[in-house]
Amino acid sequence: LGSRGLGDVYKRQYGDWAALSDTCDAATASYLKDEVSDGIIAPGYTDEALEILKTKKKGNYNVVQIDPDYLPAATEHKDVFGITFEQGRNDLVIGKDMLTNIVSENKDLPENAKIDMIVALITLKYTQSNSVCYVKDGQAIGVGAGQQSRIHCTRLAGNKADIWYLRQHEKVLNLPFKEGIRRPDRDNTIDVYISEEHDDVLRDGVWQQFFTEKPEVFTREEKAAWLATFKGVSVGSDAFFPFGDNIERAHKSGVEFIAQPGGSIRDDNVIDTCNKYGIAMAFTGIRLFHH
Repeated sequence: LGSRGLGDVYKRQYGDWAALSDTCDAATASYLKDEVSDGIIAPGYTDEALEILKTKKKGNYNVVQIDPDYLPAATEHKDVFGITFEQGRNDLVIGKDMLTNIVSENKDLPENAKIDMIVALITLKYTQSNSVCYVKDGQAIGVGAGQQSRIHCTRLAGNKADIWYLRQHEKVLNLPFKEGIRRPDRDNTIDVYISEEHDDVLRDGVWQQFFTEKPEVFTREEKAAWLATFKGVSVGSDAFFPFGDNIERAHKSGVEFIAQPGGSIRDDNVIDTCNKYGIAMAFTGIRLFHH
């Protein structure tokens, strides 16, 4: 921190970085210490946080401090095969005032749902278009980004959200892992266990590498029954939903609240589909395309 230029750091190490909008404290540093990441960038660090981060990756963890008062240029430029494109920087401030135009019959937006919808919209602001984000309890649990159609975004993000919820089933939480299993190996094993390829970790000669005893199969019927209890999820979309099929897919993953720009010629079909399931939907009037 402070001994190298930012360019030198990025030349040496790309990958997954944690980006903070506020000073990194000890609690945040302690959390990151056990998470997989290649670096952190923040406007400041407490002394205790720095001491904790110095121990990560045997002292090779990238810790970068930014100027909190820096303001980027109002216009962004991108060169593509000798042609320069420019656009205004997206400095939109996302807040609850974007959720006032509720177009569905259900107009009940609890405070926790508003927070989740804002988290979804902020995520979408910085995610490659096209993109859809599922959020539950203040956490993004599924992001579908960079897809060629809106329904593909919704399916991809919904599948990720389903996996997040399946991992919380008691059958998964109580898997009899052997002591000393590395965290990445544990996570990868769980992903395979809850998938249709579960035999890849449950067949004889393989399960003994991970478990003290062979787990029972997490059956398709058990998974369907568990997913049927998935509720209270919020969804955001960076552009309008063109068809009701997006709502149908979102409903399968417990979605009860939606924030999207609106403006499709088929808005009536999308709204009708929300009404069919009692979903509350707000039109923000703002597209969040990021390119």
